[in-house]
Amino acid sequence: MNTLRIGTRGSPLALWQARFVQEQLRLTHAELQTHLVILETLGDQIRDRALSQIGGDGLFTKEIQNALLGNLVDLGVHSLKDLPTAPVAGLTLGAVPARGPVGDAFVSNTVARFDKLPPGARLGTTSLRRRSQAIARRPDLQLVHLRGNIDTRLNKIETDKLDGIILAEAGLLRLGFQNRIREILDPAWMLPAVGQGALGLECRDNDLATLAAIQPLEDSVTRAAVAAERAFLLTLGGGCLIPVGVRTTIQGNQLQIQGLVLSLDGLEKVAGTMVGDIGEGEKTGAELARSFLQQGADKILQQLRPG
Repeated sequence: MNTLRIGTRGSPLALWQARFVQEQLRLTHAELQTHLVILETLGDQIRDRALSQIGGDGLFTKEIQNALLGNLVDLGVHSLKDLPTAPVAGLTLGAVPARGPVGDAFVSNTVARFDKLPPGARLGTTSLRRRSQAIARRPDLQLVHLRGNIDTRLNKIETDKLDGIILAEAGLLRLGFQNRIREILDPAWMLPAVGQGALGLECRDNDLATLAAIQPLEDSVTRAAVAAERAFLLTLGGGCLIPVGVRTTIQGNQLQIQGLVLSLDGLEKVAGTMVGDIGEGEKTGAELARSFLQQGADKILQQLRPG
């Protein structure tokens, strides 16, 4: 294989991530040529509605997956939090690089911390996970849907007269907006999304050349953590758009996964923690999800499903 075709979205963050992978491949395979193939996803095409209103998983990944299956690209670079947990026949998550920061960042032009927002403040975020956790902590807030690339969202603080917005810490750092961060929200009340801060490198499961090329980018600790988180979400039967938060920490050979399922109004929740061996991340995540279902998480999630 002389040239590896990398499928990516065209947003600034997606391009940063794809170019990061390009650079890592250059460092590990000096002879390998790479070429970016920019693809527009449904999530990119529809920008005037909340993601939950568009419906379905894979809003930012399906077109890249179709390009892989159609042999138009050899490798798809995803934000792992956008990649559905249900497997796609013929594709595999070939490598998971070392994870970036997993936190959620509070950004404001006027307020130093989330808890300093004035009563009735306007907070921008479209993520149901963030909205549910924010309203659970501050029921007085006015939540405003916020779509667009990171720079677009930052600009909307001014144009839409928002008191603050919540964005992923990793995206802000990757694009050089670290000076806009006022506070990294405490995971004690704002649990991150499944796979947040991590990249997923997807390829055809029979493409041995690509699988070999990306293997040096694999990080075993990150893989164990996201495997637990994705198994947690898959066992719950939920997609990446539902109000589910999760945080995985690894010390030595021990993995701890903390999870949360919330209703949209933040009034109902199931929360808990499970500990297991680092080599059994999927099993540990699935066990935590099953315990949630026994505690009534399925009733909360049922409220969010169409029909």
